[in-house]
Amino acid sequence: MKHDEIYSAAQLTEFIQEVGFLPLLDSGIQGYSAEEIVADDCRYVVFDDGGWDWPLWKWKGPIVSDGSCVYGKFFNKKAGFISREWWPDFCNYRRSKYPVPVEGTIDDIILTTLREHGSLITRELRAACGFDGPKMRSKFDGYVTRLQMACLIVTEDFVYPTDKHGREYGWGWSLLTTPETLMGRDGFRCPRTPEESYQQIISHFRTLLPMVSDKQLKRLIG
Repeated sequence: MKHDEIYSAAQLTEFIQEVGFLPLLDSGIQGYSAEEIVADDCRYVVFDDGGWDWPLWKWKGPIVSDGSCVYGKFFNKKAGFISREWWPDFCNYRRSKYPVPVEGTIDDIILTTLREHGSLITRELRAACGFDGPKMRSKFDGYVTRLQMACLIVTEDFVYPTDKHGREYGWGWSLLTTPETLMGRDGFRCPRTPEESYQQIISHFRTLLPMVSDKQLKRLIG
């Protein structure tokens, strides 16, 4: 993938629009992630005093809230960006691969709870669904990841705690919502069948990453 060095959230947003799909971190395909294409100064660094800085990590919120792309764990259970242009086909295909959650199941309860509230950070959603016992966090996160892979949950923004001076700190929490809440049903209407959408996507990836094997692409696309 050819690209200019990226130094800002605006430049990365523009690049996402060009390529359509971009994992945030290691995708299993060398050179194909936001982490690998940004300038060295924008990557993760740890200071001598134990502090850290990671401009790319801080860009996620502004990029997602800009509204030009969708963010979630879409790529082999790993997070990444999909442009609004490609979202209808991706959602159309992915939803055909995952069964609609059956009423009363945990997946259905999570979705129903999220729809009722509109959006919730992960820990709020977990508590609202009753996953507040010991060792329940990872189990709950597994359900949410599966629902993101099914394009039923996306990240609306990121929320950070603040110190007594009002400064944000930490890694932040994902503010989760549904695609329907985020963009309305018109935001992902697709005139194609799921198989036609898949062919559109795979053809795009073969142009984008011509040296990558079909096996790698299928693992990434799902």
